[in-house]
Amino acid sequence: MPVVTVEDRRLTLSNLDKVLYADGTTKGELLHHYASHGALLLPHLVDRPLSLLRYPDGAAGERFFTKNVPPGTPDWVMTGEVPRSGGGTMRQLVVRDLPSLVWAANLVVEFHTPQWTLDDPGTADRLVFDLDPGEPATVVDCCRVALWLRERLAADGLTCYVKTSGSKGLHLLCPVTPTPAKETSAYAKRLAVEAGRELPDLAIAAMARRLRPGRVFIDHSQNAARKTTATPYTLRARPLPTVSAPVTWDEIAACETPEDLEITLADLPDRLDELGDLFAPLASGDEAAPLPG
Repeated sequence: MPVVTVEDRRLTLSNLDKVLYADGTTKGELLHHYASHGALLLPHLVDRPLSLLRYPDGAAGERFFTKNVPPGTPDWVMTGEVPRSGGGTMRQLVVRDLPSLVWAANLVVEFHTPQWTLDDPGTADRLVFDLDPGEPATVVDCCRVALWLRERLAADGLTCYVKTSGSKGLHLLCPVTPTPAKETSAYAKRLAVEAGRELPDLAIAAMARRLRPGRVFIDHSQNAARKTTATPYTLRARPLPTVSAPVTWDEIAACETPEDLEITLADLPDRLDELGDLFAPLASGDEAAPLPG
């Protein structure tokens, strides 16, 4: 197995030629993505406990979600005690540097994080909406809901950023001043319900799956302290190597087909050359604003 040096750490990588995606993308290419784009991911990972969706044999193989520290984790990879929702604590990974990111990526994972950091569990610095289309609705319908939510959030003084989920829908994120997760959850639920009233044939806030076909489910539950969301720029366990990639609001407004917002590993370098890091302001927290009173 090849041994590489990442900054000051020697890492043993495995199965670099293994094909993980239907287009032939290999594990080596996945690792190259994380190694070369670490500066984009790390601001969204640092100090946030990680949940990992592992798919070591590709999207068509076994997939399993874990929050526990994997066996064999090096002692130089940071871990932290995280409160359990039922009481007590558990230990999770916390990626703080590029060697840790590449080491974790070698496990073949999606990166998922909560809306809070390890130094203040349960106090959110981000608000999130996960827009999930129920067939035959698509991401095109999600875009219409996203534009409504953006305007509504702006009316409350919040700046909204948008990314593809890397699956079927969209994620909307707003930087907020530190706020208890119970309050961000309640606020997000109110706006989701309001959207359902204002866009009754398009959006729904109810969890019941039988009500979702043909409409966009506005999942506000990811604001709960125990929940996580796919990290910006993470690869997803899908047939193609789709990325949970930031997009512009112009792209949202112009979206006419699902393919317009299907962003894969191969698309990302040109997008970054043209648009830069669209989520840099979100990562900085400079635009954080309080929820309305």
